[in-house]
This record gives sequence, C-alpha cells and structure tokens, in this order.
Amino acid sequence: MATTRTHPSLLAGDLSSIQSEIEKRHDESIQRLQHWVRNPSIAAEDRGMDEGCDLMMRMAREAGFQTATRIDTDGHPGVFATLDAGAPRTFGLYFMYDVKHADPAEWSSPPFDAAIVDKPGFGKALVGRGAVNQKGPEAAFLAALHAIRGAGQKMPINIVLVAEGEEEIGSPHFRQVVNHPDVASALRKTVGVVMPGAGQDPDGNVSVLLGAKGVVEVELIASGEAWGRGPGIDVHSSNRARLDSPAFHLVQALATLVNADGDPAIEGFGREASPATPEQKKMLDTAAERLSEDSAKRLLGAKRWAHDKSWRDSLEQFLFTPTVNIEGLVAGYTGPGGKTILPHRAVAKLDLRLVPDMTYDGALERLGAHLAKRGFGDVVVKPSGGYDPTDTALDAPLIQAQIAVLRRAGIEPAIMPRIAGSYPGCVFTGEPLRLAAGHFGLGHGSGAHAPDEYFVIEPSNPTVADWDGAVASHAAYLFALAN
Repeated sequence: MATTRTHPSLLAGDLSSIQSEIEKRHDESIQRLQHWVRNPSIAAEDRGMDEGCDLMMRMAREAGFQTATRIDTDGHPGVFATLDAGAPRTFGLYFMYDVKHADPAEWSSPPFDAAIVDKPGFGKALVGRGAVNQKGPEAAFLAALHAIRGAGQKMPINIVLVAEGEEEIGSPHFRQVVNHPDVASALRKTVGVVMPGAGQDPDGNVSVLLGAKGVVEVELIASGEAWGRGPGIDVHSSNRARLDSPAFHLVQALATLVNADGDPAIEGFGREASPATPEQKKMLDTAAERLSEDSAKRLLGAKRWAHDKSWRDSLEQFLFTPTVNIEGLVAGYTGPGGKTILPHRAVAKLDLRLVPDMTYDGALERLGAHLAKRGFGDVVVKPSGGYDPTDTALDAPLIQAQIAVLRRAGIEPAIMPRIAGSYPGCVFTGEPLRLAAGHFGLGHGSGAHAPDEYFVIEPSNPTVADWDGAVASHAAYLFALAN
C-alpha cells in the first residue's frame, strides 16, 4: 500500500475512519480504475459504447447508487443514477464514460493497458487513455463513496448522477439525457453539478474554476464536385497544370479565418464576447502570482506565449479570448513516400472555443457567412457537436464549499474565472435549470487527448495529493457541501 499524503485536516475527527478506509481500499480502487481504462468506450469510433454504458451503470450501483438507468438518445446512451441518503441536500454529479481515440504507436505504454510506470519528475503514474480525462478523477470519486460506506458513515448528501458517452465528440445528444423528465426533475432539486477533476498543477498549486469555454467542433470540406472546379476524382498530379486544386482552395479558405498573428478573423466572431470585469481581473492578478509560469510551460513543452505576452496577460488571453484552431488537415495521400496525385477532396477539422456571451449557433452562423462572403460558399461546413460557455458565481455554495475544503487543508487556491477547455456544463447552468456548476478534486494528471495521458498515483512532490489524497478530497467535499 502506498504511503498516503492526505492533509490531516481533510478527513479529521469524526471523519478519520473514512481516511482509514480509503487507505485500506487503496489497491481495490486502483484496480477499479485500471479495469475501467482497459475497457475503452470511444464514441468517435463507435467502439465499446454499449459495454461502456453497462460498466458505468454497474460501477454506480457498486458505489451505492440505488438506481442506475440507461437513457437512450439519438446517439450513444447516457446514464441516470440516484443515491438517496435521506439527507436534506442533494448534489449533482456529471460523468463522461467515453474517451478519445489513441494511436498505440504514439504511446510509450499501450493506451489501454493502464500500466503504472515511473514518470520522471512526477512519481508513479497510471498511463492510459482516460487516465485523467475523465476516468481517474471519476474513479477517485467512486472510491470516496465506497470508503464512506465501508467506514460505516452515513452518506451526508443525496447524489444525482448524469453520465454521457459522447463528450469527446462534442456532446451532440447530452441535452436529450438532461431533458428526460425524470432526470430534469431530479437535477432541479440539487445545489448544483460538479465534474470530478485532478485540480493540482505538478507543483501542488490548485485552481478553483468558475466556468468553462464553449466549443464548436466542425469539419470544412472542399471538393471538386461542390466547387465545380478541379477534378471530381483523384487524378495524376500532372493535371495540376490544367485543373484547379480543391486542397489549395481549402487552404486559402482556412487562411481567411485568422489574421497574420493567428487570431480569429471570422467576421463578427467574438463580437458578443464579454471582457474581464474588474473583479475577474483581480482574480487573474492573484492567480498569476500564485500559479507557476514555469510549471505551465513545462507541461506544454512551450517556451513563450503567443504575442510574447507576459504570464499575467497570457492568462487573460487564455480564458477570455475565443479561438479558431485546426485539429487536423487531410487531403490526398499521407502514407510513406510520395504519390503524385491531385486530390479531389480536402478536409479540415476545426474547433472554435467560445467565451461568454458567445453561442454555439451564433459562431456556426458567422463561420458559414464569412466563408460565403469571401468566395468559399462551396466549402461544406459540417458541425459534429459543441455547446455554449458556462459561468458560475463565486458565492455559489458549490464553489464556497470547495474553497473551504482546500483552506482547511492548508491550500490557498487560485480562483479562475473559467477553464479554457470545454465541457457541456451549459445544459446545467443555462435554461431551464440555471444551476451552479464546477469542477473539483485534488491530485495531478495531464495529457488529455494526447499520447501518454497519465494520473499520478504516488507523487514525488509531497505537495501533490497522492491517489488516496485525491479520494479523500472528494469525501471531504461531500461533507462540506452537506453543511
């Protein structure tokens, strides 16, 4: 069993039996996470989705949820589970059971082996797709429920769990899960909804997050057929002398989406974006002092920020600026060596990140209008998923309970207006529910969507919570919320 690094004030006094139970169940909870990672559910590949939904329901029941129901949608199913503790207060929980795909050739440890390896500079870490996004934090939360029950403690709060299997493709059908009459009725009774996370930087710093950017995931497709120029099939590249190139047509269209500095240039895109308020600027001032620029750059493998901005200004850019990003660009032959063809079709996969008060529908509309106005109306705009940004007030009980838990543990968190990533929290914070929503959990992991994704189990830095500390943070949070 690993030596625990839980701050004693996380689960002290009457709750110390839960700490003991967490340590006793250490191996069991790690094995649960490994089993989960070894059973991938990849919505983009339609792989293992029914099995992933079944496993999600089984894990919920094993953790103490009395009910766990499959909610079918026009896409992959969701899960609705309830844990009725007879408590006066109810807490909403958001899970995703899907993960990004992974190319084993890019990984140092196979992505679905869930191996625990020595990671220099970090300690022992579980490496696998979903390790931090999101199975590691979610498994830590479930382990907290096992420990509370195993210690003979009464669950302090009722829990409503909603899980989806399509977060990694933009949650195109998650609103159908949340709008199910039974689910919506249960969520309305909650104090808000939290997504478990691994909220520590590798240096031990912690951020409390008040929202998230929205996202549009979309493909732009240029083809000879739609354009009416160039070939209608792949042809020998000698024909480039007499035929136009759909691939260059797409590249030229893409070049209009950003300016020379790489910032968005889609006409009207970001017009509604709300700048940082004076209160948010103060948050960023404090965060820049509390968080380590060196740690951030090390995690990213970066040497400088865009526009050579300072650390403080880069944080504001990160959280308050909409973006246009090319995820992938494919045309013609991409295998070894050359193949002299003129492709008839080219595809760019984009994501657009949105800040309040931008909307998914508005961003898509502006993208299409921009392309048409600049002579690229033939380029097909094919959205695949996405959602609006979210915001939650600092004084929401959901957030204040997080700050209280951290301060009791001797951690003064950085309060951040939002994360620059995205999740479908708008279905909770928007109409008709208008709930608070956030993220919480100690521990460190990184590499989401990238090779060698990891969650640290035994950190080399004593200020970073180990696995048992991450589990304890969720247990402590439940009791704080209940009070």
